[in-house]
Amino acid sequence: MTVNAPVASPKISILVSDLSKQGAGRWGGAVRTFLLAQALERIGATVKIYGFVFGDEPAEATVSDVPMVTVPGEYYPGFIGRSRALLKQLDGDIIYALRPKPTTLGLALWHKRNRGCRVILDIDDWELSWHGGDGYRYRPSLRQLAQDILKPRGALRYPDHPLYLRWMESRVCEADAVTVHTQFLQTRFGGVKIPNGKDTELFNPDAYDPQLSRQAYGLSGYRILMFPGAPRPYKGIEDVLQALDRLDDPTLRLVIVGGSPYDDYDQQLRQRWGRWIIQLPPQPVTKMPFVVAGADIIVVPQRETPAALAQFPLKLTDGMSMAKPILATRVGDIPEILQDSGYLVEPEAPEAIAQQIRWILEHPEDAQRRGALARTRCIQHYSIEAMSRLLSEVVRSLQSS
Repeated sequence: MTVNAPVASPKISILVSDLSKQGAGRWGGAVRTFLLAQALERIGATVKIYGFVFGDEPAEATVSDVPMVTVPGEYYPGFIGRSRALLKQLDGDIIYALRPKPTTLGLALWHKRNRGCRVILDIDDWELSWHGGDGYRYRPSLRQLAQDILKPRGALRYPDHPLYLRWMESRVCEADAVTVHTQFLQTRFGGVKIPNGKDTELFNPDAYDPQLSRQAYGLSGYRILMFPGAPRPYKGIEDVLQALDRLDDPTLRLVIVGGSPYDDYDQQLRQRWGRWIIQLPPQPVTKMPFVVAGADIIVVPQRETPAALAQFPLKLTDGMSMAKPILATRVGDIPEILQDSGYLVEPEAPEAIAQQIRWILEHPEDAQRRGALARTRCIQHYSIEAMSRLLSEVVRSLQSS
């Protein structure tokens, strides 16, 4: 079934910087690349995903079974040949470039110049926030500059070096349309706001037994706080763990589903708070509803940093769609997303988190009521169908102009 189908069914090529298992493929069908693909298919578009694979295996097929075309990634100068190989295979009337990077927007604009296609740019993260944001400057010494250019793995040979990311931000206006998923990004880059959607048919609490979930993952006998994602300092996991120290309740556990593919942050957390942590391996998106079913509370304790402000935490819609009580912080779009369907505290406030955990567990009827309200909001505003309605208008505007 299609949703608000455009005037004509377009062919859309989604262009991704890294389709490896450590890149966009690390969470399977749960990340925005594949959510957009599913939403576009539901408006009748023919969709393929294209991208490079930098030093890892390509992502595996997802629940949507959208075809994927990959080319091995390489540093300059080899990247030029790899880019040509990828561009030759692009067959879309519309190129949907994910994030303002040379490997995506840069190639899409080049293809537009040569083939006359239309370009949509999606921005779901502020790339420069990882490199100092607006304060980033590349000011090497002459020796460092020479090393960055001449060494086989010199910094400037990497196609998405921060210097090039800054250049790409100045070319956002050259895209025919821009989509974003948070107010922070819309304020910065403009465009149409399209929040992340969830497959609310797959993530349906009526289809899963919480007790069976807990038994399957060794969680029986505990009251479970769940964080389905990759811990990083700005995500506030330490604040939840400090709250558990304050509560000092042996029946409570924080279940982390997945882990950080970036560094040893997981190990640091376990070394200090191991008695509270149960860590499950990454799960394919088709198994995540069963995992989430075993949670008592979903925690989304973001800290107020530029990286957090730019992001739409997917774990929010995991919990919302599964009708779970959600404990989150007043950061970015989170208050708007949850409204009265969740529990909000200020960021970096372990004592407030502890008090709210206690209150939720002592008031199960209110927790159940808010969970049900969260699912209703998810279906209305944060489902794949909701994404499709908004994307339909973006595509229609390109077809009619």
